[in-house]
Amino acid sequence: MDKETGSGTSIEQEELRGISRSVGEIEWLLMIVVLLYHVFGGTAEEEKPVIVLAMVLYAMCIMGFRYANFFKHESRWKLAVETWIMTAFITWALWHTGRLESPLLNSYLLVIITSSLALGKLTTLLELALIGACIIFLGGQSPLDEGISLKYAASMFAQFAPFVLVAYITTMFASDIRYGLNKVKLLSETDDLTRILNRRGFAIIADRLFGQAVRYNRPISLLLIDCDNLKPVNDSLGHKAGDALLVALVKGVQSQLRHTDILARQGGDEFLVLLPETPAGGAQDAAEKVRLAVESISLALDGKLVRTTVSIGVASYPADGSTLDLMLAHADRNMYQAKVGGRNRVYPQTVAPAATVTNA
Repeated sequence: MDKETGSGTSIEQEELRGISRSVGEIEWLLMIVVLLYHVFGGTAEEEKPVIVLAMVLYAMCIMGFRYANFFKHESRWKLAVETWIMTAFITWALWHTGRLESPLLNSYLLVIITSSLALGKLTTLLELALIGACIIFLGGQSPLDEGISLKYAASMFAQFAPFVLVAYITTMFASDIRYGLNKVKLLSETDDLTRILNRRGFAIIADRLFGQAVRYNRPISLLLIDCDNLKPVNDSLGHKAGDALLVALVKGVQSQLRHTDILARQGGDEFLVLLPETPAGGAQDAAEKVRLAVESISLALDGKLVRTTVSIGVASYPADGSTLDLMLAHADRNMYQAKVGGRNRVYPQTVAPAATVTNA
């Protein structure tokens, strides 16, 4: 299970690596823009050594962040620092190529786009404030100076307004993209019928929780729940009735779980429950409560009163397996024993099961 999906942390790192690759391409794009401006004579002769030095230092920073393996794990803080370095490089280049009259002024847009796509609205707002301060600095007049003219204020606004507009539009689109991706991710990890996690969603969360249990030597248990009479209901009343039965079963199971427990549909009529901080005895007690809750469910379907029961296999770490896959295999064997033993029971059990309910 954990091999198929990896942990939530691994998935987040993969997403950050993808963002980081895009940021790296933008950084090199900025380098190319300044280099082309320099090569084609945009830099005054006396300023060329300073611009070359700036490009060398900037290239060293990029290679340090990208290829020197200083950072084994990607983080948004690292990406933020890279945008600050981009801002410093642009400001340096502008200072030596005409300041606010330089054609390179719009290079700040690359910083804003990078921040909007990678770092979110708040960080982009801070980046805007930093760029605004740089523009005032490049303008050569402090806003605290006496006698600031309306013309000067209008000039600063005209210089800064495009950056604000691009930041607003880019962050808006970035938010929409993130919302869409999160929606797709949620749908891909949720069972359509019961609205609980599917196997993929369960594996992502369970792998993280199991890793924490192993790291801190904490107990954790797994329940494998199988509906005892879904096939007869499907055969006699149809699949819609079977679907209604599964939905009612899930509600019955959820009524006995803690908010920290993880319920998922394994597939068909099988369900998984992960019980963090729960040793074997506690897991067996929880399984028995689930069994009794489901046993008490009755549904009126097509004029018939339908009831159901479940057979539950219990497995616990570390006695029943050192990995999630081993625990699941052990729980599956125990669930089979519960079926063979007469159904409507927990295996291994701490209390004797009640009489088996007659299935529809």
